[in-house]
Amino acid sequence: MPTILAVSGSPSVGSFTHEVLGVAADGLVAAGCRVETLVVRELPAAALLSGDTGDPELRDALRRVAAADAVVVATPVYKAAYSGLLKAFLDVLPQYALRGKPVLPLASGGSMAHALALDYGLRPVLASMRPAAITDAVFVPADTAHTDPVTGARRPGPAALERLDEAVAQLTALLAAPAPRVPLTVAA
Repeated sequence: MPTILAVSGSPSVGSFTHEVLGVAADGLVAAGCRVETLVVRELPAAALLSGDTGDPELRDALRRVAAADAVVVATPVYKAAYSGLLKAFLDVLPQYALRGKPVLPLASGGSMAHALALDYGLRPVLASMRPAAITDAVFVPADTAHTDPVTGARRPGPAALERLDEAVAQLTALLAAPAPRVPLTVAA
């Protein structure tokens, strides 16, 4: 059973981004994955901002990234960019922390006008960490969310749920695929 680390890069408690991440995590669990969640805002701010990898909580977060078979990264979009909180976390990861892992990027924002932040902002940073693959990114506009009348939680609308299902299927297919073979070079 593969272990997926779901990283929430939202600085807000009860954020829509965290709800979106929860939907993806539920889909991964239904697909037979073990999902652990890392809420970046719960890490010690001083250690995170100073890059103090000697801090036990930050060191444990880095260990969890290293141990995961795949990573889902979720962020709100502010001012056409992913969150500074997520950026601070990505900055303390080792240069190739995502090597060999498929990654699913998720984001939420006020409207579809912010959707390109994933491809032009977050995707290049994730790609620099050498993941095995980056799935299609999913942007969920908050203006299409539905509020649950019982819990008050905002949930993604039907179109966003369909895109999340597709991205989860893409991630699980990448996990199920055999590792690529590295050709042997024989000296003549």
